[in-house]
Amino acid sequence: MHVDWSQVGALLGHGVGYLTVLLLCLCGVLLSALTFSGTWLVLAATVLAAWLRAPGFPGLVTILLFLLLCLAIEVVEWLAGAWGVQRRGGSKLAGVAALLGGLLGLLLGSLLPLFMLGPLLGLFAGSFGLAYLVERYRLKHHGAALHIATGAILARAAMLMVKITATLFMVAVLLIGLLVA
Repeated sequence: MHVDWSQVGALLGHGVGYLTVLLLCLCGVLLSALTFSGTWLVLAATVLAAWLRAPGFPGLVTILLFLLLCLAIEVVEWLAGAWGVQRRGGSKLAGVAALLGGLLGLLLGSLLPLFMLGPLLGLFAGSFGLAYLVERYRLKHHGAALHIATGAILARAAMLMVKITATLFMVAVLLIGLLVA
């Protein structure tokens, strides 16, 4: 009996490749749930799947659409805190403070020993805290500043749901496309 080791190696290579696609997708969903950019991992999985299955699905169109979705998610996410503050009557300065506070909170939260939850908590606390301080100083009223700063948290939470939904959508399109094609 003769074994063609080149075919065995090709099968193993494809198996490892598809397992990597699946792991990238799972990690992408997990990271999105923790406010990180998991959509980029799903895009990487899509590029890997395209390389494994060329010229079939997923092709260049799928990769470009996923890239545009990743970019849109990033832009909207960065603007979410500012939008939430301004939607509740806050100043533009408070919107910028929510944006910067979110970034600062994300960085400082990563120092907390709360496996992956530190950055999430820091993001929310930073957005809320700086927006609150700006509005408290501007309005000289605790209740109004609290109402406005809460908009940053609500917008960030809504954006988290959008990010998770987009990531799950990308994973579903990729995996269903791989199974059907």
